[in-house]
Amino acid sequence: MRDAGDVGDTERGRRAGEPATRPRRSITATVALAAGAAVALAIALVAGVLLSPPARKADDVVEKRLAPAPAVRGVTASEILLGMASAFTGANRELGRAMRAGVEAALAEVNAAGGVHGRKLRLVVADDGYEPSRTGPAMRELVEKDQVFAIVGNVGTPTAAVSIPYCLERKVVFFGAFTGGELLRKQPPDRYVFNYRPSYAEETSAAVRWLVKVRRVAPSRIAVFSQDDGFGESGYRGAAAELERLGVRPADVLRVGYRRNTADVAGALATLRARARDVDAVVMAATYKAAAALVREARDAGLAFVSTNVSAVDADALAEDLVASGDRYARDVMVTQVVPLPNSRAPAALRCREALHARGAGARPGFVALEGFVVGSLLAEGLRRAGRDLDTEKLVEALEGIRELDVGTGARVGFSRTEHQASHEVWATALQPDGSFRQIDLE
Repeated sequence: MRDAGDVGDTERGRRAGEPATRPRRSITATVALAAGAAVALAIALVAGVLLSPPARKADDVVEKRLAPAPAVRGVTASEILLGMASAFTGANRELGRAMRAGVEAALAEVNAAGGVHGRKLRLVVADDGYEPSRTGPAMRELVEKDQVFAIVGNVGTPTAAVSIPYCLERKVVFFGAFTGGELLRKQPPDRYVFNYRPSYAEETSAAVRWLVKVRRVAPSRIAVFSQDDGFGESGYRGAAAELERLGVRPADVLRVGYRRNTADVAGALATLRARARDVDAVVMAATYKAAAALVREARDAGLAFVSTNVSAVDADALAEDLVASGDRYARDVMVTQVVPLPNSRAPAALRCREALHARGAGARPGFVALEGFVVGSLLAEGLRRAGRDLDTEKLVEALEGIRELDVGTGARVGFSRTEHQASHEVWATALQPDGSFRQIDLE
């Protein structure tokens, strides 16, 4: 218990400005402040550690937005690389070689005029020998090793059955293949598959109409000779559908065939000889060696039927083969075409001849080369419309925007979101004794 003197002394100390108890409070406050600062620092450090990952993620987002767009496969500042997987060896090598010559002539014409938005177009090729088992490796070589931007001008229906799923999976444009197969003409169309040419069904249907209306052949006396695969099946279906419209049941259509990459027509010829009294015409969906073999052996056997074939036969090679055997083998041979006569005055034919000559390629301006030229020119137009900032989706949209384009064939072409086939025009040509072809009317 404090006494009055204690109280007085304390009050006097305060009045004299000597705070006897304040120093003890300052030490306590200092300790408290120091402890608080330490706690705050610890919290900040912990918070920094805990919050660091989100901050890093935010930095990553910023960096990605500021980073340049990833390069588009096959497209550089100066070049667009295109690929073709076709037969450059084997029984159908002439098809691949002619298609390549035409496409490269078109690209050379474009490059001579400055390219597409300052970029030159270049084609690299891989040989699949017209064998589906070789097509997969050829496509992987082009897309994964060579890094091409798009595929153009592949030859063959059975090989397309391998190429198309591959391109769809990897979102690679598959453009202007040399095939009229149905698998390339789905409805609605596959987004990355674009065709220039009419289907084989359209060609064989036109051939049947020509035989009936122009050559006056009874529908029931028309047979079909086709390759034993998707190519031949497409041609057969077109002919059978047209014959059915003319009153012939599909089951009653005489059909003979042969194996792909062969000219073994012995079985087909035997059947035709056995049914010689029932057949006045044969609609073919065959490659040139098999077609030439059947015509030649049929003539030698005394069969005089009229024959037609689709454009995939390679009319120039067929003519060379038949005429070399003698004039009589060239009679009554008609070939449907998807381009006009290569030696005509059609602007596309003139440009193709000039481009082939300028390249010194030595390729003749035949039907297949002209088709390749049109295909290459049409793809170049799509690339132009897609703009300088090119990618696959922009090319698809640009192609689908092409309407009523004059490519120099006499028939305007185009695409849309629901139509990925540019042309439905079919021409007809008759083989002449000198190996040339004359354009004839289908109706």
